[in-house]
Amino acid sequence: MAVNKALNLNIFIFLLLLGGFACTPKYENSSKILSRAYIHENNFHTADRTILPLRTWLPKAQVKSILIALHGFNDYSNFFNSPGDFLRAVGVLSYAYDQRGFASTKTRGLWAGTETYVNDLISFTNLIKKRHPGIPIYILGESMGGAVTMLAMTSKSAPKINGIILSAPAIWGRLTMPWYQRIALWVGARFLPGIRLTGKGLRIKPSDNTEMLLALGRDPNVIKKTRIDTIHGLVNLMDKAMISAQTLEVQTLLLYGKKDEIIPIEPTYQMIKALPVKSRGEHSIAIYSNNYHLLLRDRHAKRIWRDIAHWIKNPQMPLPSGADKLGEKLRLQLLKTNNL
Repeated sequence: MAVNKALNLNIFIFLLLLGGFACTPKYENSSKILSRAYIHENNFHTADRTILPLRTWLPKAQVKSILIALHGFNDYSNFFNSPGDFLRAVGVLSYAYDQRGFASTKTRGLWAGTETYVNDLISFTNLIKKRHPGIPIYILGESMGGAVTMLAMTSKSAPKINGIILSAPAIWGRLTMPWYQRIALWVGARFLPGIRLTGKGLRIKPSDNTEMLLALGRDPNVIKKTRIDTIHGLVNLMDKAMISAQTLEVQTLLLYGKKDEIIPIEPTYQMIKALPVKSRGEHSIAIYSNNYHLLLRDRHAKRIWRDIAHWIKNPQMPLPSGADKLGEKLRLQLLKTNNL
């Protein structure tokens, strides 16, 4: 549910006309360690005593592997409801928590800071490792959740897991933004950080699943209006995530829909080119010709769920959909040229 495309030239001019008093972005950073992080029933309790709602999809039969799913911007853990139900049937136990500032969390609407989001994921993953010793663990991040996952897995405190799945990761940072969007973001975050923007009128299509999109529009847990300083925080996260691609060595499955209108294809190409050469055998790139940004919830999302289940079980084998063939072809093309 990204909205950073709303920062266009008209907004830039509007902010220059109205901005008279400099402010600073309001972030809810937290580095306090008041107690040990723990999981209790349907909540993830962080070390600074923040409570984050938690959803679990437990298989009826034996648990073969575990997947930690991290939602995207303005979304929440419910994003994984259908994929979680599908995967539980094949023995995958899935967990998804609401990240700070989203859904019904205490600081709804406020950005928690890149470091805080990354630390939360690392802390939660370590808790899951202790809870399920010996069982393979994977992390799936959608959009913003993908960016957080990339930073967590390239940090000095990265937990040792079996692999990650990046679904349309949010890596559209300042490097590939038009100049007027970068300036509008800078001015807006400092002069009018509390102004809230919507994506209305942009004619952006996040998915071809109309029923799902209507449900999101009715869901009170999905944020519809976003503070400019929160968008500023998201862009900071995306900047760092793009840089982290250069050191991303953990086994990775990258999922991207060619009809994605939220994360442009150019920064995605740059991310693919930035992946470490020595680790390319560990990276599977799946390009889906007819899918959009919310590809895990598109009308034909089941083929992607099947690919995920197959990759978790057999990461070195070709995907059932064949989307990795298109991804490998693209990767080879990008290696031959520096022009996108």
